[in-house]
Amino acid sequence: MHARKKTAVLVGAALAPVIAVSLPASSASAHGYISNPPSRQAQCAAGTVGCGDITYEPQSVEGPKGLTSCSGGNSRFAELDDDGKGWKVTPVSSTTQFQWTLTARHSTSTWQYFAGGHKIAEFNDNGAQPGSTVTHQVNFAGLSGQQKVLAVWNIADTANAFYACIDVNVGG
Repeated sequence: MHARKKTAVLVGAALAPVIAVSLPASSASAHGYISNPPSRQAQCAAGTVGCGDITYEPQSVEGPKGLTSCSGGNSRFAELDDDGKGWKVTPVSSTTQFQWTLTARHSTSTWQYFAGGHKIAEFNDNGAQPGSTVTHQVNFAGLSGQQKVLAVWNIADTANAFYACIDVNVGG
């Protein structure tokens, strides 16, 4: 009986690394997305719109700085780029607060907001490390009607940024 226990322990010890390597990698506890008004990834996570992987990782839309896509160039989240997917449009005033929910804090260079192909706001954090939420008041400066807002969180100490798109109806 003692020999069997010893053999079982040895077999278990030998197999443990193999099993650990073969398990799927867990998602990183990164990073951030717009939670209010609900971004496309927030809508996926809430089940408002049926989505794939982004449902479980709304905070993970990360890509190189300078992109203009909702997916941040990440093919796993390409459905965020589909303007015809049935995203809920949130009515907002001409000056609206956007709230980021952050699951990992990074030193920040800037937060940028684009609508109608133009930058409508930028906030410079000069390398500061934000808390678990960040809120910006954005003025739509003469834009009205339905707009797709691209929000970008530019990280200070990497070449990457986090991306979120929010569908709004300004003045609607």
